Amino acid sequence: MPTKPDHPPEFDSQSFLKQLTQRPGVYRMIDAGGDVLYVGKARNLKNRVGSYFRSSGQSAKTMALVSRIANVEVTVTGSETEALLLEQNLIKSLRPPYNILLRDDKSYPYIYLSGHPSYPSLTFRRGRTRRAKGTWFGPFPSSGAVRESLNVLQKIFRIRNCSDSYFNNRSRPCLQYQINRCTAPCVGFISEDQYREDIRHATMFLEGRNPAIIDDLMSRMEQASANLEFEKAAAYRDQINDLRHVQEQQSIEGASGGDADVVALAQEGGIVCIVVIIVRGGRVLGTRDYFPTFSLEQSEKELIGAFLGQFYFGSDTQREYPKEVLVPFEVAEQDILSSALTEAAGREVLVRHRVRGERRRWLELAGTNAWQTLQTHLASKETVYRRLLALRDLLELSDTPARMECFDISHSHGENTVASCVVFDDNGPLKSDYRLYNIEGETAGDDYGAMRQVLTRRYRRVRDGEGKRPDLVFIDGGKGQLNVAREVFEELGVSDITLIGVAKGVTRKAGMEQLIDALTGDVFRVPSDSPALHLIQHIRDESHRFAVSGHRARRDKKRRQSTLEGIEGVGAKRRRELIRYFGGLQEIRKAGVEEIAKVKGISRAMADTIYAALHNE
Repeated sequence: MPTKPDHPPEFDSQSFLKQLTQRPGVYRMIDAGGDVLYVGKARNLKNRVGSYFRSSGQSAKTMALVSRIANVEVTVTGSETEALLLEQNLIKSLRPPYNILLRDDKSYPYIYLSGHPSYPSLTFRRGRTRRAKGTWFGPFPSSGAVRESLNVLQKIFRIRNCSDSYFNNRSRPCLQYQINRCTAPCVGFISEDQYREDIRHATMFLEGRNPAIIDDLMSRMEQASANLEFEKAAAYRDQINDLRHVQEQQSIEGASGGDADVVALAQEGGIVCIVVIIVRGGRVLGTRDYFPTFSLEQSEKELIGAFLGQFYFGSDTQREYPKEVLVPFEVAEQDILSSALTEAAGREVLVRHRVRGERRRWLELAGTNAWQTLQTHLASKETVYRRLLALRDLLELSDTPARMECFDISHSHGENTVASCVVFDDNGPLKSDYRLYNIEGETAGDDYGAMRQVLTRRYRRVRDGEGKRPDLVFIDGGKGQLNVAREVFEELGVSDITLIGVAKGVTRKAGMEQLIDALTGDVFRVPSDSPALHLIQHIRDESHRFAVSGHRARRDKKRRQSTLEGIEGVGAKRRRELIRYFGGLQEIRKAGVEEIAKVKGISRAMADTIYAALHNE
């Protein structure tokens, strides 16, 4: 097997996309010099970013953009609406060459209720003017959403959308009346009182004071369904969903305010990622990610405390100090850090970890971004390449391993035992080759017997020429499990595969692992900052995660159930309220956590659980 060349590979879109989330967010395409080429938003980051790297059907502009990409960075958001707003903020601040650049905030769309004394109109406006005497709603992130919602408002409340001059000169109803989009107030077909009631309902919708109207529409939908008028019921459902969309509480001027730096940490495979979300005026302006080096003796509290000290005071460049620094937990010397920031800023700066409402949501968003950024980093070509070379040197292998497998056992008090086999190649995790094995016929809780069974089943096929042969096999466990693996290999006559045991060590802390060579029986430790150890930890952790998830799936009762029925804590009543509020499972999937939490009987914590279950998190 040839040795890999000693230079890191170029940006590999396929490896990047393997670890990319399907949640909504914003992506930034960056060239070799570190400059941002393009900023975009996505309902599904994996699908949207992947569309740029298709082998055919691309425009000349897209091909030119893709040819210059050296890296792609993403920021996960809570909903597609938030992604829209963050996208516009980043475009305005970064001015990427491949984006259409807007002039200023006046380009945002509004809904305008005119000041006509008897029959006001409801129209779309691009930009807000002081001369107009009516009522403005917005601004909103998407002109398409505003136009669509105005269309629905006209369907339901039949409010006019014509100009005052056109309205004042009509002698007979126009086409809008004929297609049931207007009640023809221009020719007196509706009284001022009735029209004012329609305007009041529409205004309540746009201001978010709409529970009574939604209940009314829901009652009509349920009545239509009971009468077997399913098309009419579907129309009511669509109207409710469209009207809810336009009033999402994410308009730019309607944010709750606040200047904060939001900090979160994620750790796996010997790597720590810290993400800082910048919030100014209540708006998320962007994210920054860091991969600091650390020692085993540092706890996460100490690590974030040390990071913040360097982040604000360790650079010659003057930092902009926020009013608050939000952290996921109390950090080391938090009071001292807050006092130092207050002195440097010349005003009070608070370091807080106990927060509620919007600030709690910012912290959760930062945590999501830290985890996603870490997974992307772990899967990057350059990271995997560097670790493979270090592993080759550590184990004194003649060639760089092209395929590695790792096994782990999971069960609950000996029941529903499952064994996992995860596979890594020179691109990182090869999830298409992952396998789960249900263990039968072994004594409950006998991990050695379970390990013997799964290894025999897997490598009997290899001996018979079936399946792919790995270069290196890791066993998650100590000498006992490794001895079982060695015996199985000897029985099957498999002698050309390197076999290594990964034991947690006496302290069972990450970075203190002991490696055991099955051939010699030697036990040795690797420095905690070794890329080879980080790769082994990543493989071992992935094997454990896959085994646990497989065991839980087997443990759960096998019964026919809807997606909602499978969510812990969501009983019949809550399912009924969710379906009643959203109209169907598809609309529930589209909703963000904040929108789900608006449903009767659904707390914020339960909304988080439902969102995570529906998005496989």
